[in-house]
Amino acid sequence: MTRERYKPISFDLESTRKRWMQDPAFAEAYNALEDEFAALSELLRARQQAGMTQADVAASMGVAQATVARLESSAGSRKHAPSVATLRRYADAVGCDLRITLAPKAKPTPRHSRNPRADLNMALKSPRKAKAIEKAAGRAKDTA
Repeated sequence: MTRERYKPISFDLESTRKRWMQDPAFAEAYNALEDEFAALSELLRARQQAGMTQADVAASMGVAQATVARLESSAGSRKHAPSVATLRRYADAVGCDLRITLAPKAKPTPRHSRNPRADLNMALKSPRKAKAIEKAAGRAKDTA
Protein backbone atom coordinates (compact mmCIF):
# COMPACT_ATOMS: atom_id res chain seq x y z
CA MET A 1 0.00 0.00 0.00
CA THR A 2 1.43 3.34 -1.02
CA ARG A 3 1.19 6.23 1.33
CA GLU A 4 -0.30 9.37 -0.05
CA ARG A 5 1.42 12.57 0.91
CA TYR A 6 -0.59 15.34 2.46
CA LYS A 7 -0.99 18.17 -0.02
CA PRO A 8 -2.48 21.26 1.61
CA ILE A 9 -4.90 23.28 -0.44
CA SER A 10 -4.42 27.01 -0.45
CA PHE A 11 -7.43 28.99 0.70
CA ASP A 12 -7.82 32.65 -0.15
CA LEU A 13 -10.35 33.93 2.37
CA GLU A 14 -10.88 37.31 0.70
CA SER A 15 -11.60 35.94 -2.77
CA THR A 16 -13.89 33.29 -1.28
CA ARG A 17 -15.78 35.94 0.70
CA LYS A 18 -16.17 38.06 -2.44
CA ARG A 19 -17.53 35.09 -4.37
CA TRP A 20 -19.95 34.17 -1.57
CA MET A 21 -21.08 37.78 -1.20
CA GLN A 22 -22.61 37.52 -4.68
CA ASP A 23 -25.27 35.26 -3.13
CA PRO A 24 -27.92 37.69 -1.73
CA ALA A 25 -28.83 35.35 1.16
CA PHE A 26 -25.19 35.04 2.22
CA ALA A 27 -24.59 38.78 1.88
CA GLU A 28 -27.64 39.58 4.02
CA ALA A 29 -26.59 37.14 6.76
CA TYR A 30 -22.98 38.34 6.65
CA ASN A 31 -23.97 42.00 6.88
CA ALA A 32 -26.34 41.26 9.76
CA LEU A 33 -23.37 39.90 11.75
CA GLU A 34 -20.97 42.70 10.83
CA ASP A 35 -20.84 44.17 14.34
CA GLU A 36 -20.15 40.75 15.91
CA PHE A 37 -17.28 40.16 13.46
CA ALA A 38 -15.90 43.61 14.28
CA ALA A 39 -16.05 42.87 18.02
CA LEU A 40 -14.25 39.54 17.57
CA SER A 41 -11.62 41.21 15.41
CA GLU A 42 -11.00 43.87 18.07
CA LEU A 43 -10.60 41.30 20.85
CA LEU A 44 -8.11 39.28 18.84
CA ARG A 45 -6.22 42.37 17.65
CA ALA A 46 -5.85 43.70 21.20
CA ARG A 47 -4.61 40.35 22.55
CA GLN A 48 -2.14 39.92 19.69
CA GLN A 49 -0.83 43.48 20.06
CA ALA A 50 -0.27 42.78 23.75
CA GLY A 51 1.70 39.68 22.72
CA MET A 52 -0.46 37.50 24.94
CA THR A 53 -1.95 34.04 24.58
CA GLN A 54 -5.42 33.13 25.75
CA ALA A 55 -3.77 31.48 28.77
CA ASP A 56 -1.95 34.73 29.59
CA VAL A 57 -5.18 36.74 29.39
CA ALA A 58 -6.99 34.14 31.49
CA ALA A 59 -4.32 34.30 34.21
CA SER A 60 -4.56 38.09 34.26
CA MET A 61 -8.37 37.95 34.48
CA GLY A 62 -8.33 35.16 37.08
CA VAL A 63 -10.35 32.76 34.93
CA ALA A 64 -9.70 29.55 33.01
CA GLN A 65 -8.27 29.66 29.50
CA ALA A 66 -11.49 28.05 28.24
CA THR A 67 -13.39 31.10 29.52
CA VAL A 68 -11.26 33.42 27.39
CA ALA A 69 -11.70 31.11 24.39
CA ARG A 70 -15.48 31.18 24.92
CA LEU A 71 -15.41 34.97 25.30
CA GLU A 72 -13.48 35.42 22.05
CA SER A 73 -15.67 32.99 20.14
CA SER A 74 -18.92 34.40 21.56
CA ALA A 75 -18.19 37.75 19.93
CA GLY A 76 -19.04 36.11 16.60
CA SER A 77 -22.14 34.24 17.75
CA ARG A 78 -25.38 35.01 19.53
CA LYS A 79 -25.17 32.15 22.02
CA HIS A 80 -23.56 34.20 24.76
CA ALA A 81 -23.20 37.95 24.95
CA PRO A 82 -20.45 39.03 27.35
CA SER A 83 -21.30 41.74 29.84
CA VAL A 84 -19.65 45.14 29.76
CA ALA A 85 -17.91 44.23 33.04
CA THR A 86 -16.40 41.12 31.41
CA LEU A 87 -15.28 43.10 28.38
CA ARG A 88 -13.73 45.69 30.72
CA ARG A 89 -11.80 42.93 32.55
CA TYR A 90 -10.59 41.56 29.20
CA ALA A 91 -9.51 45.05 28.10
CA ASP A 92 -7.62 45.57 31.37
CA ALA A 93 -5.91 42.20 30.97
CA VAL A 94 -4.58 43.11 27.51
CA GLY A 95 -3.64 46.65 28.53
CA CYS A 96 -6.44 48.49 26.75
CA ASP A 97 -9.28 50.85 27.61
CA LEU A 98 -12.77 49.67 26.73
CA ARG A 99 -14.58 52.16 24.51
CA ILE A 100 -18.03 51.62 23.11
CA THR A 101 -19.25 54.01 20.45
CA LEU A 102 -22.54 54.42 18.68
CA ALA A 103 -22.55 55.84 15.17
CA PRO A 104 -25.57 57.03 13.19
CA LYS A 105 -26.74 54.60 10.57
CA ALA A 106 -26.55 55.58 6.94
CA LYS A 107 -29.90 56.89 5.79
CA PRO A 108 -31.70 54.23 3.80
CA THR A 109 -32.52 54.93 0.19
CA PRO A 110 -36.17 55.98 0.11
CA ARG A 111 -38.49 53.52 -1.54
CA HIS A 112 -40.68 54.77 -4.32
CA SER A 113 -44.33 55.03 -3.45
CA ARG A 114 -47.28 54.67 -5.78
CA ASN A 115 -47.57 58.44 -5.79
CA PRO A 116 -45.11 59.85 -8.36
CA ARG A 117 -45.61 63.39 -7.07
CA ALA A 118 -44.59 62.33 -3.55
CA ASP A 119 -41.56 60.55 -4.98
CA LEU A 120 -40.61 63.61 -6.97
CA ASN A 121 -41.04 65.92 -3.97
CA MET A 122 -38.99 63.61 -1.79
CA ALA A 123 -36.24 63.29 -4.37
CA LEU A 124 -35.98 66.99 -5.07
CA LYS A 125 -36.74 68.25 -1.57
CA SER A 126 -38.34 71.26 -3.18
CA PRO A 127 -42.04 71.39 -4.10
CA ARG A 128 -41.41 74.31 -6.47
CA LYS A 129 -38.86 72.33 -8.51
CA ALA A 130 -41.14 69.30 -8.46
CA LYS A 131 -44.03 71.31 -9.92
CA ALA A 132 -41.80 72.71 -12.65
CA ILE A 133 -40.60 69.24 -13.60
CA GLU A 134 -44.14 67.83 -13.50
CA LYS A 135 -45.34 70.69 -15.69
CA ALA A 136 -42.54 70.06 -18.17
CA ALA A 137 -43.28 66.32 -18.13
CA GLY A 138 -46.98 67.03 -18.73
CA ARG A 139 -46.14 69.20 -21.74
CA ALA A 140 -43.88 66.49 -23.09
CA LYS A 141 -46.70 63.95 -22.66
CA ASP A 142 -49.18 66.25 -24.48
CA THR A 143 -46.88 66.64 -27.45
CA ALA A 144 -46.21 62.93 -27.77
